[in-house]
Amino acid sequence: MMTLQKKATVVSSSVAAVLTLIKLVIGIASGSVAVLASAVDSILDMFVSIFNYFAISNSEKPADKTFNYGRGKIEALASVIEGTIITISGLYLLYEAINKAINGEVSKYLDISIYVMIISLVITISLVTYLNYIAKKTNSMVIRADALHYKTDVFSNLAVLTSLLLVSFTGYEIIDVFVGGGIALYIIYSAYGLIRDGVLVLLDRAVDEEIVSKIKEIIEDNKRVNAYHLLKTREAGHQTFVEVHLVFDCIITLMEAHKASDSIENKIKKLDNKRDWIINIHMDPYDDFKINDTNH
Repeated sequence: MMTLQKKATVVSSSVAAVLTLIKLVIGIASGSVAVLASAVDSILDMFVSIFNYFAISNSEKPADKTFNYGRGKIEALASVIEGTIITISGLYLLYEAINKAINGEVSKYLDISIYVMIISLVITISLVTYLNYIAKKTNSMVIRADALHYKTDVFSNLAVLTSLLLVSFTGYEIIDVFVGGGIALYIIYSAYGLIRDGVLVLLDRAVDEEIVSKIKEIIEDNKRVNAYHLLKTREAGHQTFVEVHLVFDCIITLMEAHKASDSIENKIKKLDNKRDWIINIHMDPYDDFKINDTNH
């Protein structure tokens, strides 16, 4: 059965393929650097979405003897690769804008280009709405990155459309150059966020401080727990890992300590039902934190 994440990547890949074909033909024929920029971006969209499909397929595989913690970090790796590809495309588009400014090329078929960009804008807005819905429902980093990517396309398509209209009315080709260059810079800026978030996940960054604070409150509210230490959190794809040492009274039975731990674990999982929580609780009969000389 195909998951929502996979369906989303198939839809985005298909849409990108259609937009690529339309924009590329018009971009080459018209000589508009802004339309060509949008076409190149759509080509990358298509390949990135296809790559995301395989990334999600692998990240959803269960843990095994080789990958004991699963393959969730593939999504973060995909985000880094996607951001790098977007950056390269942005640099290429910036080069095309500078090249047109130097050579003084003139745009053609402006009327057809305008209609193409209007259609592209409507389709892209619909796709972004769909991807945002899937991202919120699945908490998938890859789909969230894909949604952000196509969101930048909405602004770039709007900018290209505005550029074509202004060039059509004024005849100033420099507008096309500035818009194409501006889109390129915006694409590069947007890619930075994808690369940063992916790298932080690969480096096992802790989850949001708000979630960590709520986890601490749940632990501290349990009257059977005397203290806790070595609370660690990290994310990998749709999985959220939590590790903590809980200190119980030395005379408590193992069954009672286990029940208290289960209660804490269940409350943590209820913080966000969209996450796949992997919680590892170590039960201590006394506080050995200072003995081990380990930082809290």
